[in-house]
Amino acid sequence: MSLRDFLSKQFIDVIDWTEPEDGLLAYRYPMQDREIQNGGKLTVRDSQYAVFVNEGKVADAFGPGLYTLNTQTLPILTYLKNWDKAFQSPFKSDVYFFSARTQTDQHWGTPNPITIRDKEFGAIRLRGFGIYSYHLTDAKTFYSKISGTRDLYRVADLEGQLRNTIVAKMTDAFANSQVPFLDMAASQGTLAEKISEQLKPAFAEYGISLDTFNVENLSLPDELQKVLDQRISMNVIGDMGKFTQYEVAQSIPIAAANEGGGAVGIGAGLGAGMAIGQTMMEAVKSSTAGQAPAGGGGSAAAPAAAGAASAATKFCQECGKPIPRASKFCPECGKPQA
Repeated sequence: MSLRDFLSKQFIDVIDWTEPEDGLLAYRYPMQDREIQNGGKLTVRDSQYAVFVNEGKVADAFGPGLYTLNTQTLPILTYLKNWDKAFQSPFKSDVYFFSARTQTDQHWGTPNPITIRDKEFGAIRLRGFGIYSYHLTDAKTFYSKISGTRDLYRVADLEGQLRNTIVAKMTDAFANSQVPFLDMAASQGTLAEKISEQLKPAFAEYGISLDTFNVENLSLPDELQKVLDQRISMNVIGDMGKFTQYEVAQSIPIAAANEGGGAVGIGAGLGAGMAIGQTMMEAVKSSTAGQAPAGGGGSAAAPAAAGAASAATKFCQECGKPIPRASKFCPECGKPQA
């Protein structure tokens, strides 16, 4: 290698960066044993920023474009180095490139359920997950607070910090919204907008902008979900007495279709079911009667009359309608009775 070749390798005439892969946010241009030629060219491509750093101090920043490096285009660096306008010598400076492309399909989620106070259920633990996207907007702030002097800074390096920020802001949003869990789960788009508004200032502190934020799912832990399912089931059933009558009526044709021991076993089960149903209905009637005025003369006789009526009736084996116990035929459907 000649002396001329050796010297030419020490000076940089063109500075640029082509992103070799996805997922890079910051790249430190290699400057070891090299100096930038005064009047050299700086190329900053679309969706990129470049920042000059002198002895740990952030100097000039550049957006997309082609620049000639001199005292006019590097005013802050000129001030830091005390250059005069006639300065022509090569100089040393750290140069960092930053990717401003939108980082899409970033996933967030609650690693552990977060506890919130709900209007309907009291204190509950809530889980959620979704996706978001962002892009870098302030290279100087990002360098100072996030990437620093690292040679490479990747999207994955920032993921944990952003996810924790999202979860913290979600907790604040839930606490301030006073919206019941069922309403939140039914309007996830509106909830995402509220959380996004709280997240944008937090992202801006890092020099990045939140572009989109979506809530894909809100759920309860398994043990709480089972309790919620039971409550929904009870609301769907409604009148417990009528539901018991319906279940018994549906079971009678099954018992009638079985012969021998099977029928006896099913009949015994149906008898137990009917007894439970009658007991539940009598309990409901008793509680209703207990709320009547104490002075009513007929209130004490009402349970006895109800019990006598239950003992004197049975259910039709075909249609399930209550009929007199001594009836041989159902007056509703006409089917013979055992």
